[in-house]
Amino acid sequence: MQLSMPRFDSARVLIVGDVMLDRYWMGETTRISPEAPVPAVRVAATEDRPGGAANVALNVAALGGAASLIGLVGRDEPGEALAGQLEAAGVACRLIGVEKERTIVKLRVIARNQQLIRLDLEDRFADVHAPAIAGALGDALDSASVVILSDYGKGTLSDIQALITAARAKGCSVLVDPKGVDFERYRGASLLKPNLAEFEAVVGHCGSEQVLLEKARALVEQLELGALLVTRGKSGMTLLRRGEAPVHFPTQAREVYDVTGAGDTVISTIGAALGAGEDLVAAVGLSNVAAGIAVGKLGTAAVSGPELRRAISAQREHDRGAVSEEQLVAAIADAKAAGERIVFTNGCFDILHAGHVGYLEQARALGDRLVVAINSDASVKRLKGPSRPVNTLDRRMVVLSALESVDWVVAFEDDTPTPLIEKVRPDILVKGGDYSLDQVVGGEIVRAYGGEVRVLSHLDNCSTTAIVEAIRGRSGRQD
Repeated sequence: MQLSMPRFDSARVLIVGDVMLDRYWMGETTRISPEAPVPAVRVAATEDRPGGAANVALNVAALGGAASLIGLVGRDEPGEALAGQLEAAGVACRLIGVEKERTIVKLRVIARNQQLIRLDLEDRFADVHAPAIAGALGDALDSASVVILSDYGKGTLSDIQALITAARAKGCSVLVDPKGVDFERYRGASLLKPNLAEFEAVVGHCGSEQVLLEKARALVEQLELGALLVTRGKSGMTLLRRGEAPVHFPTQAREVYDVTGAGDTVISTIGAALGAGEDLVAAVGLSNVAAGIAVGKLGTAAVSGPELRRAISAQREHDRGAVSEEQLVAAIADAKAAGERIVFTNGCFDILHAGHVGYLEQARALGDRLVVAINSDASVKRLKGPSRPVNTLDRRMVVLSALESVDWVVAFEDDTPTPLIEKVRPDILVKGGDYSLDQVVGGEIVRAYGGEVRVLSHLDNCSTTAIVEAIRGRSGRQD
């Protein structure tokens, strides 16, 4: 999938949910406690980070979006620490302090970059606070275009259906990160994002891809959801939308270091991207990249805008260029799984000129990815004569790969690209020049499976043969 960096500074995202403080005690362990067979940790440093819905808000702000947060905290030191960190990060907080209840704290003890134990200092907030949450939501909706409901089952979203209804009535997209097995309470959400374990806890075990998709579609219809995104760990993510083909996103993680907060990263990136004007598929694609960054960090950590921009740039560089036939087939499969339309063209491209550049730009505009199949040197000689090509295959591939309009360049040995077209099965087959549709090689194959064949014109007075003849003529006059 071709991703670009959205204008996150235009996103206005309201986050409502269970906020918590992730507290870390870090040190070294060199011995076993004499009191019990457990490591003894000498704590050398402590660190506090916003967690839960607060981490979602922090992620939106780190991307550059305008994040507002509503949640419940106790009137205590952890609540004050949480509010201070969020406000320092630019999050507009409305944390409702309640008497005789405590801020949720997750205390993790870390030694040698390994989590030894987690201590949960928490109680579920009472349902009596639901009207205060609903009132705060109503006051904040006018300044938001996307609402994220981050449910950790701690009581803040005890009347979540009322919040979904109110937000949808204001025209906001409502994204829900669910908890528990009662998904009925999320009815009518624009997007529901369970992980695979949460999804299977509701619909039952999915023994195959087909079963997963069938149960996902049924859940979308049953709950009147706009879309369902199932995050599947190392198997990536699968997006189901009403009336649309499923879209699968392969995992982006190169090395999984710590999955803490990865789900928060996913939903916050989707929310910020939607708020910045991206469509849902692109927003999920961006969240997939962001999650790959997040799991490479220790503990709860936000993904910043510059980090995501660099990752997108690196992905773009590694996801295009000169490829073998086998690499192309695999890349095409991934692109089609992400819903991208593949455009295919072919030629010798011996001396790249303005006509080629304009033609390839037109071809690329017809779809999401452009494949340029290029004749091998032997194939060019058979077609053009013993004096051609002027430029060898490797040079021609390098030049074509450098064009922004071209995604993949692949060589073929045959006189025609027919065998390659049969393998790639492009959505659109394009040829440039004075051809009729019936003369385009491979056209009958593409039309047979429902693809499209197009003929585009080259710029006038642009021809490789004419350029070669002109060069030879000038060389002769000088001799």
